[in-house]
Amino acid sequence: MSNISTVFEQLAEQRIREAMERGEFDNLPGRGKPLKLEDDRHIPEDLRLAYKILKNADCLPPELQLRKEIHTTKELLSGIRDTEEKYAQIKKLNYLIMKLNTMRRVSPLLEEGQYYYDKVVDRMGSSRERK
Repeated sequence: MSNISTVFEQLAEQRIREAMERGEFDNLPGRGKPLKLEDDRHIPEDLRLAYKILKNADCLPPELQLRKEIHTTKELLSGIRDTEEKYAQIKKLNYLIMKLNTMRRVSPLLEEGQYYYDKVVDRMGSSRERK
């Protein structure tokens, strides 16, 4: 059996080389760009098809949508200077993190950490003192 597969591999390689020499691969979409290979190892096998359908429909699963919102809120926090506005965003961030943690049903040791207002105020106060 391995003899037959070797013959097929050699035949396939030969045809690929001939097609390359004729330039049949020169104008393919995405030429010269890295392949976009999807890594779905972390998704349970029974959910992979559903996730792929959601992705193709440009929809995110709820957990990923929450993670995206948490990431956006964290980025927004870094640019806020007003203490009250920062506090409001931290409350929102903590709510989103709590929602994500309850959704995931994992050990509390693996939960996403929340942000605390006192730490922010202390840090902001110490940074103002340095100026």
